[in-house]
Amino acid sequence: MDIVQTRSFKNDAKKLYKRQLNDLEDAIRVIAKDPCVGQMKKGDLNGIRVYKFSMAKQLTLLAYKFEEDVLQLTLIALGSHENFYRDLKIC
Repeated sequence: MDIVQTRSFKNDAKKLYKRQLNDLEDAIRVIAKDPCVGQMKKGDLNGIRVYKFSMAKQLTLLAYKFEEDVLQLTLIALGSHENFYRDLKIC
Protein backbone atom coordinates (compact mmCIF):
# COMPACT_ATOMS: atom_id res chain seq x y z
CA MET A 1 0.00 0.00 0.00
CA ASP A 2 1.27 3.45 -0.93
CA ILE A 3 0.87 6.19 1.70
CA VAL A 4 0.82 9.79 0.44
CA GLN A 5 0.74 12.98 2.53
CA THR A 6 -0.76 16.29 1.47
CA ARG A 7 1.19 19.48 2.06
CA SER A 8 -1.14 20.60 4.85
CA PHE A 9 -0.76 17.24 6.61
CA LYS A 10 3.04 17.44 6.36
CA ASN A 11 3.03 20.95 7.82
CA ASP A 12 0.83 19.88 10.75
CA ALA A 13 2.94 16.77 11.42
CA LYS A 14 6.16 18.79 11.33
CA LYS A 15 5.02 20.81 14.36
CA LEU A 16 4.57 17.76 16.61
CA TYR A 17 6.81 16.62 19.44
CA LYS A 18 8.45 13.20 19.36
CA ARG A 19 5.87 11.55 21.66
CA GLN A 20 3.05 12.99 19.56
CA LEU A 21 4.74 11.66 16.40
CA ASN A 22 4.83 8.19 17.94
CA ASP A 23 1.07 8.34 18.62
CA LEU A 24 0.49 9.57 15.05
CA GLU A 25 2.56 6.74 13.58
CA ASP A 26 0.56 4.22 15.62
CA ALA A 27 -2.69 5.71 14.27
CA ILE A 28 -1.38 5.52 10.69
CA ARG A 29 -0.48 1.85 11.22
CA VAL A 30 -4.04 1.15 12.43
CA ILE A 31 -5.47 2.87 9.34
CA ALA A 32 -3.07 1.03 7.02
CA LYS A 33 -4.18 -2.33 8.47
CA ASP A 34 -7.89 -1.52 8.07
CA PRO A 35 -8.64 1.52 5.87
CA CYS A 36 -12.34 1.32 6.76
CA VAL A 37 -11.68 2.03 10.46
CA GLY A 38 -12.47 5.75 10.14
CA GLN A 39 -15.93 7.24 9.93
CA MET A 40 -17.06 8.03 6.36
CA LYS A 41 -18.18 11.64 5.90
CA LYS A 42 -21.11 12.87 3.83
CA GLY A 43 -21.98 15.98 1.87
CA ASP A 44 -19.08 18.31 1.06
CA LEU A 45 -16.60 15.82 2.52
CA ASN A 46 -17.91 12.79 0.62
CA GLY A 47 -15.23 10.13 0.19
CA ILE A 48 -13.16 11.30 3.14
CA ARG A 49 -12.84 9.26 6.31
CA VAL A 50 -11.93 10.61 9.75
CA TYR A 51 -10.16 8.51 12.37
CA LYS A 52 -10.27 9.70 16.00
CA PHE A 53 -7.40 8.78 18.31
CA SER A 54 -5.67 9.99 21.44
CA MET A 55 -2.43 11.91 20.99
CA ALA A 56 -0.73 13.02 24.21
CA LYS A 57 -4.01 12.59 26.13
CA GLN A 58 -5.93 14.81 23.70
CA LEU A 59 -8.53 13.73 21.14
CA THR A 60 -7.09 14.18 17.66
CA LEU A 61 -8.73 13.73 14.26
CA LEU A 62 -6.97 12.41 11.18
CA ALA A 63 -8.65 12.84 7.80
CA TYR A 64 -7.71 10.46 5.02
CA LYS A 65 -8.88 9.07 1.71
CA PHE A 66 -8.38 5.47 0.59
CA GLU A 67 -8.43 4.59 -3.10
CA GLU A 68 -9.01 0.86 -3.27
CA ASP A 69 -8.36 0.43 -7.00
CA VAL A 70 -4.75 1.70 -6.74
CA LEU A 71 -4.24 0.83 -3.03
CA GLN A 72 -3.31 4.38 -2.10
CA LEU A 73 -3.86 5.97 1.30
CA THR A 74 -3.82 9.77 1.21
CA LEU A 75 -3.39 11.53 4.57
CA ILE A 76 -5.21 14.85 4.25
CA ALA A 77 -5.39 16.67 7.57
CA LEU A 78 -4.59 16.39 11.26
CA GLY A 79 -5.85 18.39 14.21
CA SER A 80 -8.14 18.82 17.17
CA HIS A 81 -11.91 18.98 16.74
CA GLU A 82 -12.04 22.77 16.91
CA ASN A 83 -12.50 24.11 13.35
CA PHE A 84 -11.25 20.78 11.93
CA TYR A 85 -14.12 20.21 9.51
CA ARG A 86 -14.21 23.85 8.42
CA ASP A 87 -10.50 23.77 7.63
CA LEU A 88 -10.90 20.38 5.93
CA LYS A 89 -13.44 21.83 3.50
CA ILE A 90 -10.90 24.48 2.52
CA CYS A 91 -8.16 21.90 1.72
